Amino acid sequence: MLPLAAAEKPISSEPAESRQTEKPASGSEIEQLKRMIADQQRQIDELRHALEGQKNAPAIAHTSIGEVASTSAVIPPAAAAPASLPPQKSNGDEGSSPLQFRIGDAYITPVGFMDFTTITRSTNPGSGIGTNFGSIPFSNSAQGSLSETRFSAQNSRVGARVDAVVHGAKVLGYLESDFLGAPPGNVAVSSNSDPLRLRLYWVDVRKGKFEFLGGQSWSLLTPNRRGLSALPGDLFYSQAIDVNYQNGLVWSRDPGFRVLFHPTEKVAFGVSLENPEQYIGGSGGGGTITLANALSVLAGSQLNNGANTALSVPGMHPDIIAKLAFDPSRRFHIEIAGVERTFKVFNPNSQQKFTSAGGAGAINLSFEPIKNFRILTNNYYGAGGGRYLFGEAPDLILRADGSISPIHSGSTVTGFETQAKSTLFYGYYGGIYIQRNVALDTNGKPVGYGFSGSLNSQNRTIQEATFGMNQTFWKDPKFGALNLMLQYSYLQRNPWFVAPNQPSDAHLHMVFVNLRYTLPGSAPRLEH
Repeated sequence: MLPLAAAEKPISSEPAESRQTEKPASGSEIEQLKRMIADQQRQIDELRHALEGQKNAPAIAHTSIGEVASTSAVIPPAAAAPASLPPQKSNGDEGSSPLQFRIGDAYITPVGFMDFTTITRSTNPGSGIGTNFGSIPFSNSAQGSLSETRFSAQNSRVGARVDAVVHGAKVLGYLESDFLGAPPGNVAVSSNSDPLRLRLYWVDVRKGKFEFLGGQSWSLLTPNRRGLSALPGDLFYSQAIDVNYQNGLVWSRDPGFRVLFHPTEKVAFGVSLENPEQYIGGSGGGGTITLANALSVLAGSQLNNGANTALSVPGMHPDIIAKLAFDPSRRFHIEIAGVERTFKVFNPNSQQKFTSAGGAGAINLSFEPIKNFRILTNNYYGAGGGRYLFGEAPDLILRADGSISPIHSGSTVTGFETQAKSTLFYGYYGGIYIQRNVALDTNGKPVGYGFSGSLNSQNRTIQEATFGMNQTFWKDPKFGALNLMLQYSYLQRNPWFVAPNQPSDAHLHMVFVNLRYTLPGSAPRLEH
C-alpha cells in the first residue's frame, strides 16, 4: 500500500526513488508526443528548404545611385540595398522598405526626378527651356531686342529600370520619359499641359564578356564617363540645366542595336547600328543649305531640312559606329570612336542616283589629377557628321547635277568638374566649327553653305562658355535627394556672311535656376 499512497502525492514532492514506480504513459499520450515531434521535424525541413532557396537566389550587392538617375560626375556612395525580405519591427520602429519592387525574380526600380526650372535670357530665341544654339537672334531684330523669363516643370522625368538574372545572363531594361514633347499652341495660356515624350527605352543583356543592347538609347557616339555603358549616369552630357545640354556636345538618342565585348574589366569595345538620317540643316537652330533651283524638291522628301513631321527621308543603311574605351582606374577614362555614314539621292530631272560616304571620329578623355577634381575634353571632327552636333551643322550639300559633297565640321567640349563636400562646381567651353562648302548652280549663282551672300543662319562658329553649381541638401536612396542647381552661360554665333551695316555676331546671356527632387530607390547589383 505504501507505493500506491506515494503515487497519489504530487510529482514535485516525490522522492527520486519512487519516480521509478510512476505509472506508464497511456497509448494516447504517446501518440500525441509522436505527432508533436513530427510537426517539429516538418517545420525544420521547411526552414531548411527556405534557407537553401535564399542561397540560390541572386545576391544583392551595393549599388551606386548614379546607376539610376544621376548625371553627376562625382557621386557619394549610396547605402547598401537591403534584402528583399521585409524588415522586422524593432522597438516600435517599422524600419525602411526595400529600395526596389520585386516581381518574381526581377527587381523594378523607379527612376526620375521633379524639376522646377527658371530660365532668364538677355534675348528671346523662342526655343522654350532648351536653347537652339545655332539660331539665337541678332540685336537688330525684335527677338534680339527683348529678354525672356520663363518657369517650367517640363524637364521632370519618370521611368523605371528592371534588373534580373536569366540563365546566367544579366538583363537590364530601362525606360525614361520627360515632358518636353511638342506642346499645343495654347499650352502656356491656362493648363500648361506639357506632353509626355519618350527619351529612352532599351534592353541590355550581358553574359560573360559579351553584351547586347537593343532599343532607343543614347548614341554610342555620346561620350562616356566610364566604360561603354548606356546608363545615363555613366555618360557625359554635361551638368548643364539647359535641356539641350552644352553647345558642341556630340549626341543623339535614337533606335539602334549594339554589340559590346569586354576582354577585361578595364577595356570595352563596341559596334552599333543606329538610325540613319541624311540632313541638310534646320533642326536645333542649324542653318539650312542653299539648293540649286532644280533640286529644291529634294528638301523634306529625300533630305531632312528640319521641317519633316513624318519619317519620310530614306536611308541607305544604318549609321555604323565603333568605339573603344579604356578605364585603367576610376580616375582615368579615354575612348576613341568613329562613325561611317552613306548618303544617297535621286535627281528626278536627270533620272540619276548619287551616292557618297561620310564619316567622323572622336577622341574623349577625362581624368582626375587630384581627388574630386576632374578634367574633361571631348573632341570630334569629320565630313558628313553634322547631324550628331545637335543638328547645328548640315551633313552635306548638293551640286547642280545632284551629286553629293559632305560638309566638314568639328566640335569640342572641354572643362572641369569638382566636388567640394555636398557642392558640385563645373565649367565648360563648347565650340563648333562648320566649314564652307560651295558649288555653282546652272545659272552661275553659288549654292551650298557659307558662300558670299548666303543667309546669316549659315554659321561659321558657335561658341558657349558655361559655369554652374549643384548644391545637394540631402541624398539617400531611402528618401531621395533634394538639389538646388545654378547655371550661367554666354553664347555667341558668327555666320559666314554678314551684310553691310549688320551685326557681325549674335550673342546671348542665360541664367538657369533649378530645384530638383530625385525619387528614392536604388537598383540592385545582381551577381551571377
